[in-house]
Amino acid sequence: MHDFLIANRTELIARCRAKVAKRASPGMLEEELQHGVTVFLDQLIKTLAVERFVDTSRSRKVSGRAGGGKPALSEIGESAALHGKELLQHGFTVEEVVHDYGDLCQAITDLAFERGAAIDVDEFRTLNRCLDNAIATAVTEFGYQHDFVMAGLQADALNERLGFFAHELRNLLCTATLALSIIKEGNVGLTGATGGVLDRALIGLANLIGRSLADVRATADMEVQHRLFSLADFIAEIKLSATLEAKVKGCVLTVSHVDPLLAVDADRDLLLSATGNLLQNAFKFSHAHSEVTLNAYSSADRILIDVEDHCGGLPPGAAERMFNSFTQMGADTSGLGLGLSISRRSVEANHGILSVRDIPGTGCVFTIDLPRHALVTGVLS
Repeated sequence: MHDFLIANRTELIARCRAKVAKRASPGMLEEELQHGVTVFLDQLIKTLAVERFVDTSRSRKVSGRAGGGKPALSEIGESAALHGKELLQHGFTVEEVVHDYGDLCQAITDLAFERGAAIDVDEFRTLNRCLDNAIATAVTEFGYQHDFVMAGLQADALNERLGFFAHELRNLLCTATLALSIIKEGNVGLTGATGGVLDRALIGLANLIGRSLADVRATADMEVQHRLFSLADFIAEIKLSATLEAKVKGCVLTVSHVDPLLAVDADRDLLLSATGNLLQNAFKFSHAHSEVTLNAYSSADRILIDVEDHCGGLPPGAAERMFNSFTQMGADTSGLGLGLSISRRSVEANHGILSVRDIPGTGCVFTIDLPRHALVTGVLS
């Protein structure tokens, strides 16, 4: 095989490149990578030359030992690790890592058959050992580098989110601190404009922390704590806090009557966060002195919670994009742009659906759609 590989080296490399070209996606590199088939083929030839003299120790330094197990330093191992790394850097998949070496094995056997060249059993075992070691090392390095890259991307995303969060916390806390210091001087009262600034800052802090905690629960895939509870009581609880926020934002909050027998089987905290986020969003983008409506009702086997605002309607294509993280659609870009994303994940964790319907020129309606349950004679069922 040693002489056969030397005599047909150029042909074997050309066949391997042709196989890669057939699999390559548009835009992939046309030229062979630096540590690819050519390097491996030369190392295989070197291994076969060394083994002609039955020098096992020198052979293992080039190609590594058989049987896997604990890694050992070898020329093939070093170049295969570099090849696995460069394949990842150039956008290839782990499947391509394996195929890359398999191409050479197929090219050797096909060409040997075509030329009528006999391959000794021991030489074929050497070929297999070299391929096994190269593939194992290349795949291992590819996986390590992939995990390293993904960890870096996740760290960057986390740092971005923490940066936004800290920035918003600082702004709201600074506003609250300034308002409180002015009030403490005794020149203004809690019921005046400065008191309103303090109210807005404190409500903003509470909302920001609440959204962030819900996001942590949803992202960490924590177990959802389902329990059956009254829809009317749930809406009444939301109304208490939302009324204050509506007053601070200069909006009118209208809440519909809720059938006292309707019930929801869900994680109350997640659902409270989702509904609260929708109301905060409605107050934020509705025109001053306009109405925000909260309706909760049943339709067949579903319970629907609608939050309708007067934002003037949605821009074209905004209906789905607005649920993406860090997306802010309106002129008011305060906040993290996470509220609607968190709301959708919280609703879906409760086996529900969160959707939005545009009312051109008027506003939009966000709807939480959940399975319907009922209270029977005061007993949860």
